[in-house]
Amino acid sequence: MDLAQTYSITIAALGALSALMFCQLIVADVVGVRAKHLPGSSVPTDHSNLLFRTTRTVANTNESIAIFILAVLFCVLSGASPTVTAYGAWGFVISRALYAICYYANLPLLRSTTFALALLAIVALLITGFSGWF
Repeated sequence: MDLAQTYSITIAALGALSALMFCQLIVADVVGVRAKHLPGSSVPTDHSNLLFRTTRTVANTNESIAIFILAVLFCVLSGASPTVTAYGAWGFVISRALYAICYYANLPLLRSTTFALALLAIVALLITGFSGWF
């Protein structure tokens, strides 16, 4: 079985997530430069500050990416349904994109909702991966 072909839609989600992460990094850098923030210095904790929100978006994505990648890898190596795996992967990516937009726009309730959706996508991936064992 050719894994790259079988899981091509999931692999595309990984590529999309890497592009999203790159965009988040660029946004945070541009906001930091415009705010004349000294690189390496602390960003004050203040949700009304766009620089804080953009740096937290990057940090939060970095905190969750390993779990996502391991869940996707678990699905692929378990021979789980490629279709369900792709839905879970894209659900995570889309949720993370919406999360970033909501964080940038300072919409805390929607931000929390999209964060929860991303967590549900990871749970779906884990369940899908385990289904490959039974």
